Formats: sequence, structure tokens, C-alpha cells
Amino acid sequence: MHDLAQRLIRKIREHEFLRPGDRVAVAVSGGADSVALFFLLEELRAELGIVLSIAHVNHKLRAAESDEDERFVAQLAASHDLEFHSADAPIPGRAAIIAANLGAECGANAGTAFGPGSGIEAAARALRYEFFRDLIRRGCVNRIATAHTLDDQAETVLLRMFRGTGIRGLAGIHPKLASEVVRPLLTFRRAELRDYLRARKQTWRDDSSNNDPAFLRNRVRQRLLPMITDEFGDAAIQHIAELAEIARAEEEYWAEKISEWKVGSRAVEVTPTLETKPLLAQPLAAQRRQVRAWLQAHAPEASISFALIEEILELARGPVGKKIALPGSGMPARAKRSKDSLPAVGTRNIRRTRTALELQRAPAPGADQSAHYEYTLPVPGIITVPELNARIEARIVDLAATVEHERNHLLDPARIGGTLTLRNWRPGDRYWPAHTASEKKVKELLADRHATGAKKKLWPVAVDANGTLVWMRGFHAPASLRPRSSQAISIREIAGLM
Repeated sequence: MHDLAQRLIRKIREHEFLRPGDRVAVAVSGGADSVALFFLLEELRAELGIVLSIAHVNHKLRAAESDEDERFVAQLAASHDLEFHSADAPIPGRAAIIAANLGAECGANAGTAFGPGSGIEAAARALRYEFFRDLIRRGCVNRIATAHTLDDQAETVLLRMFRGTGIRGLAGIHPKLASEVVRPLLTFRRAELRDYLRARKQTWRDDSSNNDPAFLRNRVRQRLLPMITDEFGDAAIQHIAELAEIARAEEEYWAEKISEWKVGSRAVEVTPTLETKPLLAQPLAAQRRQVRAWLQAHAPEASISFALIEEILELARGPVGKKIALPGSGMPARAKRSKDSLPAVGTRNIRRTRTALELQRAPAPGADQSAHYEYTLPVPGIITVPELNARIEARIVDLAATVEHERNHLLDPARIGGTLTLRNWRPGDRYWPAHTASEKKVKELLADRHATGAKKKLWPVAVDANGTLVWMRGFHAPASLRPRSSQAISIREIAGLM
């Protein structure tokens, strides 16, 4: 067994990246790193007890060169008698990959197209990972192995430092992504993987776009890292990657602490507040974390930065009545990343009250708060509800990854179907939240919440094809519709007025 293979199997067992019986697709672009990962896992697959296949996404960015990459990888799979999962995923276009692949067979080429994200690299990455998730959803595989290296880690940390980041950003590339995507080569150097392939007399494909200095990562890879190595020694790259490991452990600690604060657990109809006395009694690091968690829970569309968090903490220390505007809160986050034309909602302010910071919203111009409304809500999907000055999103989530206090609001996908009707409640509507004695009129449930006026009239509910209320904002899901499998439907209001 090659010494790299010995190191890799120790790493896999140490971090439980793979287990006997796993069906693992190696994400192979054709480049040296991914080809090396494939051959290492091919060497180890009998000892690991895994079923191996290859996944490849053709973004069509380099015309014939991209097609040659795909043929190279397909031949690699064929020469080892392995299943080959592939997708054509050009960057322009807006068709969803799930819709494009409905009913597709495992191992078949899945054609798809997605809209651009924040740059070509980000859009391509989003496409690849959507394809990987789709392979898992369709049961083709249960693990994806990618070939990120220690050099990739160092590049990522440096790029995030240049663009501005905190401890979370310094954590860089994580060894696991939702336990399904694993990156077992994060402690391996790019050069040693190429040496491994040369020793095997194994060729690989070179991506010509990696030489394009228009991409910031290429400038870091081709100019900065060699300069760091020359000036400070090869160990400097190792130390940068170690910084990511340290930051990741810090981030895991804080994530556990944040879950104890439950800053996102308040019902959405209550104006979100953050009490200032307990906030300011904490160490500065904890203050910053709690403010960020509060914003992410209640204003996910806002542009959160170090400067904004410092401004909010200054507001918390300041006089009653003062307020600041949240940058980026007048439009949805997804519209900023692409060219979506969802209408903007009203801007959000944070105001200092006597005891707390209060997140407020200015009404959007022209919003009609008196009329009934009714919209089709795809599952998964997101819609704009101008009457609420908000967006409602239905998404598929992993039940095991959902915190306990949020599970009460989840629904069983098998019992909901592909679409719901999202509307405000009507006289005669009835709803039975879990953990209550019996079904009640919606009117009575809202009276218990002291909802009045437009707030009460516009309260959103979701109705299935039979006209049954299956969701009501701020209330537990019906016990009869609770999830019974590993996946669940989560319905949430984003940037709501109420």
C-alpha cells in the first residue's frame, strides 16, 4: 500500500469520513487532485468496504476543452467498471436541477442549467453541490468525496482575510459538509498528490482557466503562495491551514453556545428584541456573537459586517430612542446575489428602547394591508407576499440536523404534496396545533395571542389540496403531520412585517 494511501485510511478512520457499506461518489473534475483522490480510494475501497463511483459536472465554460475533461473522466470510470454520474450544467440559464432530474436514472447524464451567482466560480460551485445533493436525494449514493487539499485551505483562508472575515470565515473549508460531503485530503499537499500520479504514470487534465489572472484565487495560487513559500518557507502554508483548524474548533464551541441563547426561537409575529442588560454583561466576544446570531435569525436579508455589529453594540450602550438602518434590508439576499426581480420589502431599523434593541420595519410603499390574499407556494420554493411585506419559504430540511425546539414546526413531506396554498385565514378556518387538547377556530387561537387589526386579519396560513390548514405562522404543526422520515418541510417567513 502506498504511503499516501496509508495516511488517507488513517485520516478516514480518525474522522469517520466513510464507513463500511457507504456508496461513495468521488467528485472528479479531471484535474490532478481529484484524479489522485479517485486512485487512492480505488486502492482502499476493499479495505474500507465501500462501493465506489465517479461524479462529474460539465459547466461548458471552456467549450471543447470541457467536453474533453468529461470524456477523460468517463473513460476513467469505464476502465475501472464503475458507475459514472454526470451532469451538463452551463452557468447561464435558470432551470432548477431537481426539476431537470426528476425521474432520472442513477448513472445517467442529467442536463441542467442554473442562474449565475456572485461570480462564475460561485455559480459553478453552487451547481456542482446541487447535483451532488440530488444524487443523494435520489439514492444513487450516500457520500460524496471531494479533493480539497491543504493548499486549497490556505488559499481560502487568505482570500477570506482579504475580503474581510471573522472567525467563521477563517475556519475555511470544513472536512465535512452536512456529513454527506467529505473532504479527506485537507491535510495533503497538492505537490505530493502530483508526485503520486507521476509515480503511477497516470495522466490528468489541466484546466486552462486556472491560469487566468482575472480570477482572484488564481492570483493567490500563482503569485502569493509561491512568494510566501519563498520568503517564509513551505511550513508557512501549513501554518495557515492550521489556523483554519483552530478557528473551526472555536466556531464549533460558539455554535453550541449560540444554540443555548435561542435568539431565533421567538415566534415570528412578535417584534424581535434583544435585551441589552444581559447582552452587555457578557464579554465582548460573546456580545458580537449574540448580535450576529440575532440578526441572522430575524433579518437574514441584511448585509452583516463587523462594522455593523460594532454599530449595533454602540447603539445598545447608547441613549433610548436612537436607531440605525440595517444595510441591505430593503431587498432579499438572493436578489443581491443574482438578478431576481422579487419586489423589495421595506427597510429595517434597529431602535434602542428602554430595555432592549428592537428590530422594526418601515412599511413598503403601496402595500395593501386590508385585502385578502392567496398564493401558490411550491414545496420547495419561495414566494413574495406583498400584503405581508414579506417572503414565505418552504424548504426541505434534514430532521436530524434540526434543533429540538424547531422540530415542532416541521411537516411530513409524504403527506403534504408538491404545492400548498398560502393565504390569510378566513372566518370558519380551524387548526389543531400539536400539544393542544383539541382543534380550535383560528379566530380563537389569534385572540389567545392578542393579535388585533391588520396584524390579525393578514395572519398567514398554508392549506393543502383538500383545503385543510397544515401550517399557521408561529404555531406548532399538527401532530398528525409531524415528520416520519429523515426529511421534513420547514415553512418560514423571511423579513416579515409582523
